[in-house]
Amino acid sequence: MNAKRTFGIILTILGIAGLIYAAVVFMNARGSTGSQIKTLIVYGLLGAIFFFTGIGLIRGTNDDARPPVQ
Repeated sequence: MNAKRTFGIILTILGIAGLIYAAVVFMNARGSTGSQIKTLIVYGLLGAIFFFTGIGLIRGTNDDARPPVQ
């Protein structure tokens, strides 16, 4: 497993955590206070960016297990 794929997995997990936290903030929101809306937008946006970047790294990295040609 190479470094790009490992970093992609870490970013994906962080993105999932951010999206889950944004969902929890959304479910616990009472009314429309400015700080709750800002928190929801920031965590939701960062979670989505991390998630899709991680998925892109995982999909775009070639996993070549062949021995090197000499």
